[in-house]
Amino acid sequence: MHFRSPVALIGALMLVLVATVAAIDGGIDARLGHPAPGEWPSDGRDYSAQRYSPLTQIDASNVSKLGLAWYDDLDTLRGVEATPIYADGVLYNSLPFNVIKAYDARTGRVLWTYDPKVPREMARYACCEPVSRGLAMWHNLIVIATLDGRLIGLDKTSGTPVWTSQVFGHEMPYTITGAPRVFGDMVVIGNSGGDLGVRGFVAAYDAASGRKRWKFFLTPNPNDAPDHEASDPVMPMVRKTWSDEGMWKQLGGGANPFDSIAYDPALKLVYVGTGNSSPHTQFYRSADKGDNLFVCSIVALHAEDGSYAWHYQMVPGEEWDYTCTSSMISADLKIGGKTRKVLMQAPKDGYFYVLDRKTGKLISAKSYVKVNWALGIDPKTGRPQINLAARYTEEPALVYPGPGGAHNWFPMAYSPRTRLAYFPAYQSGFVYARQPNWTPQPFRSNSGWGGFSGEALKKRVELQKIADKDEKAMLVAYDPVRQQVAWSVPLPRHGNGGAFVTASDLVFEGTTRQTFAAFDARTGKQLWEFPTQSAPVAGGITYEVDGEQYVAINAGWGGGAAQVERGAGIELPRAPARLLVFKLGGTRTLPPLAKAEAIPQPPPLRASEADIQAGAQLFADTCSGCHGREAVGGVKDLRHMTAETHAKFKDIVLGGLYTDKGMASFKDLLSDKQAGQIHDYLIARANEDWGE
Repeated sequence: MHFRSPVALIGALMLVLVATVAAIDGGIDARLGHPAPGEWPSDGRDYSAQRYSPLTQIDASNVSKLGLAWYDDLDTLRGVEATPIYADGVLYNSLPFNVIKAYDARTGRVLWTYDPKVPREMARYACCEPVSRGLAMWHNLIVIATLDGRLIGLDKTSGTPVWTSQVFGHEMPYTITGAPRVFGDMVVIGNSGGDLGVRGFVAAYDAASGRKRWKFFLTPNPNDAPDHEASDPVMPMVRKTWSDEGMWKQLGGGANPFDSIAYDPALKLVYVGTGNSSPHTQFYRSADKGDNLFVCSIVALHAEDGSYAWHYQMVPGEEWDYTCTSSMISADLKIGGKTRKVLMQAPKDGYFYVLDRKTGKLISAKSYVKVNWALGIDPKTGRPQINLAARYTEEPALVYPGPGGAHNWFPMAYSPRTRLAYFPAYQSGFVYARQPNWTPQPFRSNSGWGGFSGEALKKRVELQKIADKDEKAMLVAYDPVRQQVAWSVPLPRHGNGGAFVTASDLVFEGTTRQTFAAFDARTGKQLWEFPTQSAPVAGGITYEVDGEQYVAINAGWGGGAAQVERGAGIELPRAPARLLVFKLGGTRTLPPLAKAEAIPQPPPLRASEADIQAGAQLFADTCSGCHGREAVGGVKDLRHMTAETHAKFKDIVLGGLYTDKGMASFKDLLSDKQAGQIHDYLIARANEDWGE
C-alpha cells in the first residue's frame, strides 16, 4: 500500500478546500449574476439591476385572469417600500423597523419571523418613515441592514442571526433605509441622514463573516485629517471642491448613498449613487463656491479594496435636494453603430443619463420632464449649463423639478427585448428662497430654505400657482439610445411605485389610484388592474414555483411621496399595509376598508400670536418631516388630535410616551416652553381647518 506523507496529505486537502470554496463562491456569484428564470434573489434580480424577468406564462392574452392567490396583513400603517426576494420556494420580505418575514411562496404560510428590535425612537431620524427598501441573499444567509445601523446575516432556514456588524455609531443621526447589496462574496451598504446633517459613506463587509473590508467617505473630513480609509487618496481632490467658508463642517456635507448601489462583475466596479448636500443651500454650506464632490454623483470604486476608479457628478454644487440615488441599470446598447457597455440613471434632476460604465464618460443626457435648473448638459465636458436664475437668493425663484424630484427612489426597469426603460416620472416645480440669518441645527432638517414673509411670501404664492398648473405624474417608457420618451401613461400625483418588466412584454407598477396594474411594454396600453386599498410604492417581483408564475408586491402607502400627498390634504383613506401575491386564476379577495373616524372638535385657541408664530417655526424645524408642512397630514395628522391626546401632549413630546410607536422624546431639542408653543400652533391650525 502507498502512503502519502502528512505534508503532502495536508497540501492535497487544502487544494480540495480551496477548490470547494471557489466553487461555492462561483456558484453564489453565478446565482446572483445569472439567476434561474423563476428566481428573484436580489433587489434588482441580478447584477444588471434591470428588474427584468424571463418568465412568460403570464402574458397579454391572459393577464386579465390574474387574481389574488394569497396575502399577508403586515399590521402597520407605515410605508412599506421593500422589494421582496425569492429562491427555492421561499419568499422573503422586509417590513418597517426591519422586521423580516419568510413565507412559503405557494401558500403564504409564514415560515419564520425575525425582529431585530430596532429602537422605535430611530424613526425620528428617518427622513421619510422607518422604511426598508429590501434585503439580500448569500448562500445560506439572508442579509438585512437595520435602521439603527446593524448589518445582520440570518440563517435563511430558521431566521436566526449568524453574524452582526455595526456600520456606524449614534453620535450623529445616521440611519439605513436602503437595501444591502451582495456582490460576489461581499455585502455593500450605504446610509441615510443627509437632511439632518451627516457625512455620507459606503462600506463593504465579508458576506460569510460580517467582517469589514473597506469604507469610502463621500465628502471631506471636517477636521481635514486622514480617515485611514479607502477614500483617503482621493480626498485632496475632493477637498478642493469645498470652500473653507460655510457650514458643511458642522453638518457633514451629505452625499449619503441611501439607496441605489450597483455592480459590474466583469469590470469589478461598484457604482455608488450619492444623495443631496447638507445643508441644502450652497450659500450656507460652501459660500456658493465649488462643485462640492461627491454630492449628487455616481462614484465608481474598485470592488476589491474600495479604491476610487472614477466619478461623474450630475449636479455640481447641488442645492435643490436633488439626489442621484435612483436605480442604476447596466445594459449593452448599440449607439452610433457600436455596442456600448453603459450605466443608466434617471435621477431627481430630470435628466436621463447614459454613461460608459468602464470610464464614467457621459454618452448622452436629455431631460424627460420640464427642467430649468440647467439649460442643458455639455456633451463634451459632461457638465450641466446651470441656470443662474435657479441659484436662489432671499428672492424667491421657481425651479423645475422641485425637491420631490422628476424620478425619486422608486425602482426603474429595463427590457432588453423592447430596449426601453420604465419608471414613474413626476413633473413639478418648487419655489426656493434662502432663509435669512439661518443657522445649522444638527439632528433637524437642514435645508436653509424658507422664511418667506411680506412681498417674498406674496411672490412665492404666485409662483407656486404657476408650478401647480405644470404638475403631472406618469409612467414613462424611455428610449435610452434615442434619448426620448417612447410612450407615457398619465397617473395620479407623485408616488406611483417602482416598475418591473417581463419577457412577455408586460410592465407592472403600483399606482396612486391605489391599484396594482399591468401595461403593454411596447405601447403602454393598460391590460389589467387590481384595487389594492393602499398605493403600492415598492418594487414588485415575479417568480415561479412548480411551473406556476406568481407576481408579488407590497401595498403600503408611505414615505416621502405620501408626505407630499398628506401635506396637500388629499390623501385617500387606506388599508393597513399588505403583501399581495397574484397568480392566474387566483380567487382571494380583500376585506372592505374600515370606516374613517370623525374628526374631533379642537380645543379653543387661547395662545398669543407670538407663541403661535414661535410654535410654527419650531414645528417646521422639528416636526414637519413626519407630520407634514403646516401640520397637514403626515404620519399622524396633528390637527385631528383627540381631547385625550391634547391632555398628554407634553408627555408624548417630552416624556416619550409613544416611543414604542416611533415617536421618541424631543426633550434634548425642545424646552417645556417650546413644546407648549408647538402645541399652541397645532391648536391654531386645527381651528383654522376645522369643518373643511
